[in-house]
Amino acid sequence: MSAKSRISNLPILTGEGGLSLYLTQIKKFPMLDAEEEYMLAKNWRERGSLKSAHKLVTSHLRLVAKIAMGYRGYGLPVSELISEGNIGLMQAVKKFDPDKGFRLATYAMWWIKAGIQEYVLRSWSLVKIGTTAAQKKLFFNLKKLKQQIAPHQEGDLKNEQVEEISDRLGVKSEEVVSMNRRMMGNEKSLNEPIKSGEKSEWQDWVVDKNLDQELLISQKQELDEKKSLLYEAMKVLNEREKKIIEERKLANEPKTLEELSKKYKISRERIRQIEIKAFEKLQKSML
Repeated sequence: MSAKSRISNLPILTGEGGLSLYLTQIKKFPMLDAEEEYMLAKNWRERGSLKSAHKLVTSHLRLVAKIAMGYRGYGLPVSELISEGNIGLMQAVKKFDPDKGFRLATYAMWWIKAGIQEYVLRSWSLVKIGTTAAQKKLFFNLKKLKQQIAPHQEGDLKNEQVEEISDRLGVKSEEVVSMNRRMMGNEKSLNEPIKSGEKSEWQDWVVDKNLDQELLISQKQELDEKKSLLYEAMKVLNEREKKIIEERKLANEPKTLEELSKKYKISRERIRQIEIKAFEKLQKSML
């Protein structure tokens, strides 16, 4: 039986009009302190207590709503984004092991984002042409990088801009150009009506700012846990691998493949290979 069917009696989100009511309902569920969360998770994991699982889920529904709002720029119904995120949350609760030392919010965030991102990709029909991990990374980061590199620019990116995005994300230049054109053709304005003939706009679905505190707490927990895990895991890397990972992924202003190629006097492709190998080492160490 699926996690969705086993954990029932959740607030119901029905279409566009029900969003405000849903957000009001989920704010009634209290957040859990670390000790209560641990005991509930143990009861669910060891005894199959549905009551404990239900409380774990409902206490994190606000987190799902807040994360879902971050994807509203893709022009999809927020109610659907939240529903997909809730399924991810339930999967996270189902697999959560409190003895690993993480808070549920830290662990669940990845499942929530994965569920929402898969829905966005399906809705944009990208999967029909074969979506690789690199293309997914490009899809969800291109808009942000464009704002940093070429704010307010419309149309095709310049060659040097394409090259910089390609280096930062580790994808081919032609994939950057292709993805940029596809996204320009599909993006919707938040000022567009939800349905033809209606006055309600997508931007009317912005979440209550009272949700910010929950996300800030979970983000801080996630960051602290990730830092601790990462620095412990980086002990498996040699000195050059460690330096390249730090300069490519951890620096405030990440270095491009070209810059590191000149620094270490090796090719850009070799830098990319070292980066990939280092990530594989880190993944194995952190499992």
